[in-house]
Amino acid sequence: LSAYRTRVSKEEIKVFVDHVAGWLSGILVLVTLVGVLGAPLLATIFAPGYRGDPEKFVLLVDMLRITFPYILLISLTGFAGAILNSYGRFAAPALTPVLLNLVLISSAVLLSPLFEQPVMALAWGVLMAGLLQLMFQLPFLAHLRLVPRPRLRPGHPGVRQVLTLMLPIMFSVSVGQINLLLDTVLATSIEGDSSVSWLYYSDRLMELPLGIFGIAIATVILPTLSRLHGSGDEAQFSRTLAWGLRSVLVLGLPACLALILLSHPLVITLYQRGEFGVDSIVPTASSLQAYSVGLVAFMSIKILVSAFFSRQDSHTPVRIGVIALVCNMALNLLLIIPLAHVGLALATSLAAIINAGLLLWTLQKRGLAPASAGWLVFGLRLAGGLLAMILVLQLLAQPDELWIARGELQRIGQLLLTCALGGSAYLAGLWLCGLRVAHFRL
Repeated sequence: LSAYRTRVSKEEIKVFVDHVAGWLSGILVLVTLVGVLGAPLLATIFAPGYRGDPEKFVLLVDMLRITFPYILLISLTGFAGAILNSYGRFAAPALTPVLLNLVLISSAVLLSPLFEQPVMALAWGVLMAGLLQLMFQLPFLAHLRLVPRPRLRPGHPGVRQVLTLMLPIMFSVSVGQINLLLDTVLATSIEGDSSVSWLYYSDRLMELPLGIFGIAIATVILPTLSRLHGSGDEAQFSRTLAWGLRSVLVLGLPACLALILLSHPLVITLYQRGEFGVDSIVPTASSLQAYSVGLVAFMSIKILVSAFFSRQDSHTPVRIGVIALVCNMALNLLLIIPLAHVGLALATSLAAIINAGLLLWTLQKRGLAPASAGWLVFGLRLAGGLLAMILVLQLLAQPDELWIARGELQRIGQLLLTCALGGSAYLAGLWLCGLRVAHFRL
């Protein structure tokens, strides 16, 4: 759309948006209907371990039918966000992914006691989050007078171009989610009832900083990189990419370490109630720690693939994504026996690290990677802030028994205080080591 709007009038842009919305909605409605009607078959394919337990299988099918329309809603939300991004409206699309995590965590805490099967609260939470995410974008589109009115016109040139670029880009940005799906499929084969739930709960917590920071940075950086590539300013292109990666490290590393060090308090505070017993704390916290190992890599991938997409190169991220998928499957099979569900989470993190490493290496080979100057000093300053945060969090660490004994409000208050003190120590450490906001100006 960014390129299209430079060549045509506002009226033609509206027609283009309407036709893309029409084709996208039509395809998604068909996919949603197939998914809802074919839920038993999909459950058999993607959760074969549940086929031998009729009660669990029926529950899975019911949840799948409730959640499958989310594909329609989140795809339309993504389309709305792309329109806003092309007009430089970054805030709403950047905040939208956070709504899913907030609604799901709220559903787990507030709605699960209302259901005979508490896990159904999460299924309805997914659907509510999808509606909320889409509705959240509409006022911003209305301000641009670009709220889509779906229309269908075969052969529209803009639609053809969108469809040509869409498939490889969809695969590239979905590698992490595909790996998580593989985790779920294999988790159904692990003896016991709760491996899938443990992975799901821990993934929700890991996705929160990814949605707040990683997607927000990528949303801002892609249009800038596209403009710089179009103007031929490769030096500024590399500097902008370096800014994105430094931002990922400054925000992602403390989030990663906080999730690891506070995994038990987080799980106890947010999930330990109702059907979520004490015996689920350690397994969920362990998989959260394993997923958190790859948080910085997950965030970096969002930035690095933007560098390729800005140059209209969607094939390189696809090839690297295939390699990452193969590595993830091999690591899953290698780690599932000794580590069970934690091995699946760790395999996904290691595959993300491989993915990010290959993307960065490819950019470096093409002379587009950030210059090495200044990274050593930056790394030392960052290490100082992280060490200060780790020290404070370790001093504030308390055994699980104390967290479990507290009431809900006490848990929340103690967790917020711990996060605030740890975050303050991190910022103070960065400042004492000489890192300033001015260092992040482009």
